[in-house]
Amino acid sequence: MNKYFILSLLLFVTACSSLPPDNDLSKEQAKPLQTCPAPANASGEAITTYQPPKFIEDNFSNLPNWHHGVTLDSWQALLRQCAPLEKDPRWRNLCQQAKLIGKETNEEARRAFFERYFNVWRIENSDGTKAGLITGYYEPVMKGSLVRTKYYTYPIYGEPKDLLTIDLGSVVPELKGKRLRGRLQGQKVVPYLSRADIELEDQPLNASVLAYVHDPVDLFFMQIQGSGQIVLANGQHLHLGYADQNGYPYHSIGRYLIDQGELTLSNASVNGIKKWLRNHPDQLHHLLNQNPSYVFFRILPDSLKDPLGALGIPLTPKASLAIDTRVIPLGTPIFLDTTLPNSSHPLRQLMFGQDMGGAIRGAIRADFYWGTGSEAGKEAGSMRQSGRMWVFYPKGLVPSPSH
Repeated sequence: MNKYFILSLLLFVTACSSLPPDNDLSKEQAKPLQTCPAPANASGEAITTYQPPKFIEDNFSNLPNWHHGVTLDSWQALLRQCAPLEKDPRWRNLCQQAKLIGKETNEEARRAFFERYFNVWRIENSDGTKAGLITGYYEPVMKGSLVRTKYYTYPIYGEPKDLLTIDLGSVVPELKGKRLRGRLQGQKVVPYLSRADIELEDQPLNASVLAYVHDPVDLFFMQIQGSGQIVLANGQHLHLGYADQNGYPYHSIGRYLIDQGELTLSNASVNGIKKWLRNHPDQLHHLLNQNPSYVFFRILPDSLKDPLGALGIPLTPKASLAIDTRVIPLGTPIFLDTTLPNSSHPLRQLMFGQDMGGAIRGAIRADFYWGTGSEAGKEAGSMRQSGRMWVFYPKGLVPSPSH
């Protein structure tokens, strides 16, 4: 690696690291360990500096609705994640015992399993408050075509051939575990193309086109969700998952609309943003381009019934959460106490931290995975609830979030 490459890389890192993070309220998957602020979700609170949470040891008897809290969906999520986690000595025996109980188990046996093998810890924010923000995400389904037509004109791109993902630890040891995205321009590393650049008619992208769709707004939000299905004319479903991202920080279009006085924080949900766009079609591209972040996809096996999460296993609807992995390790059982979207009706059950997202930042902060399709999308798009969280750790272990 020559000195000009290293110098340009370090200059790029300095500029990139100084960019402020942003936030939104739908799910855009993010590769962990990235110097540029990660992509995020779709509405508008700002991400604050990370403060370590408090973990208070608690009792199962203090969990609201614990007697009905371990649903069959929760149990399925546990069995699914045992595939990768049982290689970990801390999980090996737990997964073996769960498999002995089996898939078709009764409520009492499921509950007894957790009470026998886990301790429960209540999460509190660094300031001692006990509640945080719970939002939702889903897997969109939209019609499309493998070839461009007069109706299907917006491309879904695979990972570009000229997109560089650089391990910064190989250049600067202090940056071990950090990654940078960009492209080569001569002997310099420069930022990759922004959303506005990619969508220019005369700016060909060095990437394969996986499919074409009709609605750029639906495509935009599919990028935020991080996965999707495209239904072709022959009825085939093309399953798409997150492949990579162009390295730009996510700029919330919900926050932009709030700052412009067009929306309030309470109605800057995904559904509220879509409604605003329907009423202002002439502002479409201007608004979308406020977010320079752009997500690239990969084709997943047809056999997948649910999208893959950060653990590399299919997510389980209404049982998988996206979490801040600085606070909670992937795979952790999490008891969630919140309410249904736009409702005061309680939603209290055991979930599992099986995914992550750039906007999921904070001790009590989670994205609830609702499933696939329009009905799941309605729930996810309107979910912006206050909630409490408890984590379950195997007996003998205590929470130890990274800082």
